[in-house]
Amino acid sequence: MIDQVPSEPLSSTADPADPADPMVNRRTAPRAAIVGGMARVLLIEDDQAVRDGLQMALTRQGYAVDAEETGEQGLARLAVEPADVVVLDLMLPGIDGFEVCRRIRAGGDLPIIMLTARNDDIDVVAGLEAGADDYVVKPVRARVLEARIRAVLRRTGGESRTSAGQQPGPERHGELAIDRSGLAVTMGGKPISLAPTELRLLLELSSAPGRVMSRQHLLEAVWEHGYLGDSRLVDACVQRLRSKLGDDSAAPVYVQTVRGFGYRFGPL
Repeated sequence: MIDQVPSEPLSSTADPADPADPMVNRRTAPRAAIVGGMARVLLIEDDQAVRDGLQMALTRQGYAVDAEETGEQGLARLAVEPADVVVLDLMLPGIDGFEVCRRIRAGGDLPIIMLTARNDDIDVVAGLEAGADDYVVKPVRARVLEARIRAVLRRTGGESRTSAGQQPGPERHGELAIDRSGLAVTMGGKPISLAPTELRLLLELSSAPGRVMSRQHLLEAVWEHGYLGDSRLVDACVQRLRSKLGDDSAAPVYVQTVRGFGYRFGPL
């Protein structure tokens, strides 16, 4: 079921993969050029009514939408037609959404918003652990999905806390170096590839080393969820970030858990 699309503009709210797959080993996945404010969305959804409704709703809001029915078709389209964000149903025939998500994430940092038929802990957590940046529960409300797309595109827009004209060197935290102006992260001099949400989470936490940040604060700062959001988004992203930083989840050095409160960066 899709909400009826209003005529006025929607308002914004504040594992190894198969080597034969075309998405594998494309460590820097190309993005579509956003010209005149038009971002390209790849929608992968097997339900034709949902697919057609979302494609119409997003097209009316100024997005260029490529819609595919299966995971195989979606991966093939992505290999020849770059996108800015993927909207991915989890329950697909053939290659399911979890595997599609893993293959896309193995190929680069393209933002992924997953669609799930129910607010099921297992499905949501599995999707987030596979690399999804956010999720929307069906029946999909067009306004909610469009707000999530806008938020994830802002997270990939290269916003920096650095003031204009300032070009400070990378911040160093032990072996970890964070270049805020260049949006680059290295560990022991070797680049670390982070998805946009993982990078924004690291930038937010490391902006105040030693300060405890609640999950709700992180949801608002990183995911732009201005309501009482789902803390599983934060927890899953922390796990992925720790893994890429080589942080032992049993005794993390960089992203530490403060039980009952949230997370903090260091202090080292």
